[in-house]
Amino acid sequence: MKPDTHVKIGNIVMKNPVMPASGTFGIELKELLDFNKLGAMLPKSITYKPKEGNPPRRIIETACGMLNAVGIQNKGIHYFLEHELEEYENFSSPLIISISGYSTEEFIEMVKLLHKRESVSGIELNISCPNLAVGGESFGMDPVATYDIVRAVRRHTDKAIIAKLTPNVGDITLIAKAAQEGGADAVSLINTVTAMAIDIKTRKPVLGNVTGGLSGPAIKPLAVRMVWEVANTITIPVIGVGGIMNANDAIEFIIAGASAVQVGTATYVTPAIMEEIITGVEEYMITYNVNSIEELRGSIIFDSSDNSCS
Repeated sequence: MKPDTHVKIGNIVMKNPVMPASGTFGIELKELLDFNKLGAMLPKSITYKPKEGNPPRRIIETACGMLNAVGIQNKGIHYFLEHELEEYENFSSPLIISISGYSTEEFIEMVKLLHKRESVSGIELNISCPNLAVGGESFGMDPVATYDIVRAVRRHTDKAIIAKLTPNVGDITLIAKAAQEGGADAVSLINTVTAMAIDIKTRKPVLGNVTGGLSGPAIKPLAVRMVWEVANTITIPVIGVGGIMNANDAIEFIIAGASAVQVGTATYVTPAIMEEIITGVEEYMITYNVNSIEELRGSIIFDSSDNSCS
């Protein structure tokens, strides 16, 4: 019998647990990837006003991944709703919109606009951006700020709300708990890890923004650990992100406690990789007689005789 790969995130029912990571997916991929096979679609983050992004150089390859400082370049939410949303409406997979704002008011205004659109199934809050009201610290670096922003937008929509968490904190479980208490339906983690690279010939930073976000295989063990910690702390679904390059990586996140996964950097290497991951997860479930994703989720086994310390 075919295993049940369905996953529920808030009021969104996904046919499988695989979706893109924000910033790595756009309508231009429709010629290379069957959007209808995805668990959900998740385009790059949009802001309230148009944003130019950071100066070049924006993206470089690292030994085990990618370093980027694109800066959320986009034409703003009004342009997206008027000119881009319609293209995603041609596909059957649920549509989740990622938004990024510099104030609570910007987040609220975007959520109000998205709430009116029937084709939008959920909203991911990219709270890794700086909160200008408190001097530039990211919303997602402080439990109180996280609670406040999630609570504020929750009042304006009954659509699924996902809080995207940054790993650049002392204890990510505190942020996750704050997001849950604020009314989030799920959390996604981790966002990129702050990093930098230097050109030894010029002795200058390689990226125009000096620092950027590290993604890819280099951060996967860190992401798996944080997903495991958070999944054992909160009761809402956890979406695992960070270095997923194949089906085995996705399965590892699910065993650690993730209900679903997001794929980012791997898409730059193999644009149709999410289709392969979807197939690979199902084949694994058949091979190991796993009936559902829920049965696999959090099924990590510890050796009780191992008392060693890391």
